[in-house]
Amino acid sequence: MRKQKTRTSLAPLLLLGLLVLLLLGGGGAFAWWRANSEPVAAEAAPRQFAVRDGMSAAAVAAALEEEGFIRSRAVFSFLCRREQAETRLQTGVYELSPAMLPGEIIAALLAGPEPDVVVITIPEGFTAAQIIARLAAGGLGTEEELAAALAEFPVSEYQFLENIPAETEFPLEGFLFPATYYFDRTAAPRETFHRFFDRFAEELTAETRARLAERSMSVQEWVVKGSIVEREAVKSEDRPLIAGVFEKRLATGMMLQSCATVQYILGEVKPVLTYEDIAIESPYNTYLYQGLPPGPVCNPGHASLEAALYPAETEYLFFVAKSDGYHAFARTYEEHLRNVSLYQ
Repeated sequence: MRKQKTRTSLAPLLLLGLLVLLLLGGGGAFAWWRANSEPVAAEAAPRQFAVRDGMSAAAVAAALEEEGFIRSRAVFSFLCRREQAETRLQTGVYELSPAMLPGEIIAALLAGPEPDVVVITIPEGFTAAQIIARLAAGGLGTEEELAAALAEFPVSEYQFLENIPAETEFPLEGFLFPATYYFDRTAAPRETFHRFFDRFAEELTAETRARLAERSMSVQEWVVKGSIVEREAVKSEDRPLIAGVFEKRLATGMMLQSCATVQYILGEVKPVLTYEDIAIESPYNTYLYQGLPPGPVCNPGHASLEAALYPAETEYLFFVAKSDGYHAFARTYEEHLRNVSLYQ
């Protein structure tokens, strides 16, 4: 009868190996351990950290290191094994600080997540009205309360929100940055919108500001252009080309004739606009009015803002959507008509 092989856990061996390494390495290894066991910062405000379904202890350690909560994923993983916590870290959203010791973070992850946090994902291209509806569905207030908070938001708190035209229903359209957020369910609607604008501020890097200055483009103009690209493009490869088409049209004095701007007026996405649609009287109708619309037509994500910042240099003046999500581009109206007959 064959003897059955016994399975040995690697965790004790790894633990023993690390201890041996520390002993053999002497002072240098001890200094490394001590330095990497310290908090990242002496003082730091709490930030949110998410342990998602299916994350292993190693994945949690990597995420904590990448997000600046701990100095070393190796030290954190070792402490998890020592505390036998590898399979007991609870899924959820936590308020953690880089000023916490690794052991304190492990204790928090074992204790369980914050009870009043709601996770909401805002897709790229959502309008302010769609975002308000999603926030309300998540229990962050009624649509009326959220709309009022956005309309009355103190724009002086963010420099990039100043001098925005106020004649639209949602003047701050375009600046509600699409992302996955971990909201405090008990927060006032105004505080909820602070989170969006804080995230948008991260897009205004030194490089972005330099590029805007180089192109003599205001933040408002940048967001308007990015919003049009967002609603026109489907495939990432097409975004710079679409941005380039609109830049070319603006430079040559042509009307933008963007379907996205008319769809914004209609409040719906129609595959094909009618002659009645493109005749609607509105400053957002770029079939009737020259130049850019008075405000963004959605809230664009990073890729579309990047395309508006770095449009492709192209001779194209026209494009039409194809069934696969890509667009066919044309230099002349005759080429464009051929593309329309082929793809629509």
